Parts: sequence; structure tokens; C-alpha cells
Amino acid sequence: MDSKELRHKFLEFFIKDGHAVVSSSSLLPADPSVLLTTAGMQQFVPYLSGQKDVVKDFGSRHLVSSQKCFRTVDIDNIGDDTHHTFFEMLGNWSVGVDEKGNYFKEGAIKYALDFFINELGLDKERIYVTVFKGENNIPKDEEAIRIWSESGIPQERIKEFGAEDNFWGPTAQTGPCGPSSEIHYDRGEEYGCKDCGPNCDKCKRFVELWNLVFMEYNKKQDGSYEKLPQTNIDTGIGFERLLAVLEKKSSAYETDLFSGILGKIEELSGEKYESRKKEFRIVADHTRGACFLIADGILPSNVEQGYILRRLLRRAIRYGKVLNMRKNFLADLIPEVIEKYREIYPELESNESNIIQVIAKEEEKFEATLERGLKEFERLDELTGEKAFDLYQSYGFPLELTEELAKEKGIKLNRGEFEKALKKHQDISRAGAEAKFGGVGERDNYDSVKLHTATHLLHQSLRTVLGEHVRQMGSDITPKRLRFDFSHTGKMTDDEKKKVEDIVNEKIKEDLEVKREEMNYEDAVRSGALAFFKEKYPEKVSVYSIKGFSREICAGPHVNRTSELGHFKIEKEESSGAGIRRIRAVLE
Repeated sequence: MDSKELRHKFLEFFIKDGHAVVSSSSLLPADPSVLLTTAGMQQFVPYLSGQKDVVKDFGSRHLVSSQKCFRTVDIDNIGDDTHHTFFEMLGNWSVGVDEKGNYFKEGAIKYALDFFINELGLDKERIYVTVFKGENNIPKDEEAIRIWSESGIPQERIKEFGAEDNFWGPTAQTGPCGPSSEIHYDRGEEYGCKDCGPNCDKCKRFVELWNLVFMEYNKKQDGSYEKLPQTNIDTGIGFERLLAVLEKKSSAYETDLFSGILGKIEELSGEKYESRKKEFRIVADHTRGACFLIADGILPSNVEQGYILRRLLRRAIRYGKVLNMRKNFLADLIPEVIEKYREIYPELESNESNIIQVIAKEEEKFEATLERGLKEFERLDELTGEKAFDLYQSYGFPLELTEELAKEKGIKLNRGEFEKALKKHQDISRAGAEAKFGGVGERDNYDSVKLHTATHLLHQSLRTVLGEHVRQMGSDITPKRLRFDFSHTGKMTDDEKKKVEDIVNEKIKEDLEVKREEMNYEDAVRSGALAFFKEKYPEKVSVYSIKGFSREICAGPHVNRTSELGHFKIEKEESSGAGIRRIRAVLE
């Protein structure tokens, strides 16, 4: 069974039983306290906590999806048999009370066994399960133990564990969570210990395949738990792991998911995968992850998600060097990723040219300094924080890359000294950024206020014409003109510029109300307000909405209605750096 068939089988299994298919959400989560989407349930948090009506939005209380996920904690483990940065999570949900009979623990367990045994043909005798033994004033899950036992899993294959292994969530600091029951599969003695079981830390014999979360608690700000107003089922299958088990492979890297890209690396490097598994896997994983991040609008930078992307690409380039790959090799790997996923995640194919341009520019930028940086590193006998920061600042080496190189050379890095040097640099940079991104320079000047409002219309128009990868990267406003920097790799065509102008002027003619609301930052982001300078926002923010068109966190001020702006005209569009374009515009 290949990856396409497995994904289809899972979705169809739940569709035929009345589950609504929900498309994968972006890797950029709505919750501002979370860096990236790490689980299938994140887009459903408002429904699982009872804040939003799931039937109104999805037509059912029973949902199924294949979700794009990304976990940064695993970057240093990439190269082994089981870890990936980007991965897919198959999941099914039962949300709240259903007049037709909502399913909870019994239904979730029944579905899981039916799918694994009857649909996929897994051996029931190799299935082990774990349950919550009770902790933190939350009782042992006796009900789950009973249901598994009645479903034919003998007591000796039902194992009890604490909160670290069998209590899931929340994904943020607070929110829905609950005890979980994990299904593990015994791959046999050839994979490890003779006498062990699930969660063995000495071998890879038992693979966790499906986590069933019985969501009935809410974690509060003070760390305590309260009962949710409704019970929910939230499940997640590690798609890559399950595929490896079904194909009887020791790792997902040996499945069809990676066969194309690994074959291309063999062709370009002249090396064999079997002899250089770690290096091949790092390059393949990081290229795949980078493609998905860029398709969701993330660009390389030195902060937050952009830093993760930059770190992936630079680590892939560095290991490409180890494999004697030629310069700018990553561009040849991108089509392999897109071909494998284009049907299920069409945003990859629609953003192919953008992905290629972003990666090519980052690769070119890093290649120019990589060799010099490696030579500089080789000269070091010790690695102080200041020297590590110099590699970071002068040669673009992420700290983790420097640590990796140091470990290979037997040198210890003083991370505290590095962070001290970095903080000093950030304080200087932040002072400059305040001036660069300050928005309106003369706040009492009516012409400046009008132009400030025009930037909001421009921002949304650019996202409408060019795509949602467009993000504000800075602005500067005087009473006479606006300057707006935004993320985009290619030069805008005359047709694109005209479309943007036309949309802005159309919204001006519609005489739309410009409305201000004050709310908590997290609530603002959840409401759909754009926010791209997270480090600058206070806990309480102003959200400016231009009716039905634009919604953005902003300090203001703005005009009351769009008709006050006059006529908008783009005077110039140009490059402002790698992956950043700049528009200069006026109001006539």
C-alpha cells in the first residue's frame, strides 16, 4: 500500500460513516502563542472548547482530516529512523453532544480497531495499548481499560502510564485536553529487546501509531484543570510511521514518500543512500519541510517561523556539501516534493515558482558565505560566545549549526555568552526597527493619516492579487507619499499593479466604514486580524477593520471612511532585499 492509497483509505473509512472532511489548515496557526501547527486538532480548538458551533461551520459534529504539521523540537534528531520536521497527521473528531448519538471513548476505540484490523489488515495480536494511570488529581482511566478489554485486547497488552505519556494537550498554555490511549504495534524482536513493551526507551520494537485523546478537561492559566462543558474525541495517527509499518520498512524514509527525492540526491551526489543515510535524510526532510513552509507564506528571516525555515535550508545546504553536491542543488529537489504531494496539498503546485525563487535566493545568499565561514570555523581552537555570534552575524550560521560543527570537532560552546551577544545586537536592531516600522511619522497630519489608511487597503489588495504569502515587512509614511515593503519574490507585472490599484480605488469609492475595536492580542489574531510584528504588540491592541475587506492590528490613527482618501496611484514597485518588494504610492 502506497501513501496515496493509505491517505484515501483513511478518509473514505470515516466519510462512509458520516464524518465531514475538513481541509488541512495552514502551518501558520491562528493561535499566536504557538509558532507552527503541530497537531490536527489546533484548528478545532474553538469548537472543542464549546466557543464556536461546529455544525454551523462544518455541517457535522464528526470530522476527519489529513493535517500538515511541523515540529521544531525534532530538528536535531533528523537522520534517525523515526523523526521528521514536517509530517502529516490523520485524525478524526467527535465534538460535543449530537442528537444522533455522539461517540466518545467506546466509539473512538471501535473505529480505531476496525480501521487497523479490518481495513488495513494489521495483526490484532501485535496491538498493545497504553492508558492513563491517574495523576494531578485526575483519576485513572478505568473506563478505557474496560473498553479495550471488552474489545479483545487482553490485560497483559494494556499498559498504564502517567501524564507525560498518556495525558494530551493543550497545544498552547491553556485549553482543551484530556487523558489519552495510545495504540502501539509490535514489529518483532528483530527491532529490539526480547522482553519489553510500549514506550521502551532502549529499542524501536514498539511503534506508537494512533493516539486517542478523550478530551474532557480544560487547563486554566493557573495550571489547574476543570471539566469542559462538553466531551470530545480528538485522535491523531502519525501518517509516516503507519506507512512504514504497512510497507514493512524500518523507516518512512524507505517508503514511497521519499523515494523520488532520495533517488534525485543519489543522482546529483554520486553517493548511495545506504552508505550515507543520515546526510540523505537531513537533506530530504529539510527540503520537504521548507517547501511546505514557503507554500504557506513563510519566508527566510532571523525571527520566529522565518528562522526555522532559514535554519532548515542552511542545514540542508551544509549536509549537501558533505555529500559533494554542486552549488544550488536544492532547486532540483523541489519538483520531487511537489509531485508527491500536489494532489492532496495543491498549494504546493500553485506556489511552485515562488518556492523555487525563495529557496534559490536563500541558497545563493548562504553559499556565498558558507565556505568562508567553514574555513573560519576550522581555524578556531576554542568557541566563545562572541566567536559563535560572529559566525552567526558575519556568515549566517544558525547557532544550532555552529553547535553541531563544534560537537563534531569536540569543542564546547558557551551558549550563555552567545545569547548575551545576541541580545546586545537585538537591542540595537530593535531601536532601528522602531523607526523603520513606525508607520505614521506625523500623526496629527491629515494627509499622513489618509496614507496610513491606504496602506491597509494596499496590503489586502496585494494579498488578493499575489496570494496570502504576502506579509507586511515595513512601511514609511510622510504627508506626501507612502512606502510599503512586503514579502514577495518576483517583480510585479504591469497587470498585477493595475489590479492592485483598481481594487484599492474600488474600496475607496465604496465609502466603507473604518472601524476600531480594542481587544486582547490573542483574541485579535483569532478573529482574523493580520499581525506581522508580534514582538512590538502589547497585550491589549487596536484592531482596525475596513468593512468586509481588511482587518489588521494597528496603533492608528485612520480616517473614518474610505471615501476620504481620494484616488490611489502606485508610482514605483522595486526590490527592497531578498524576497522583499517595495511599493511607493500617493493619493491624488
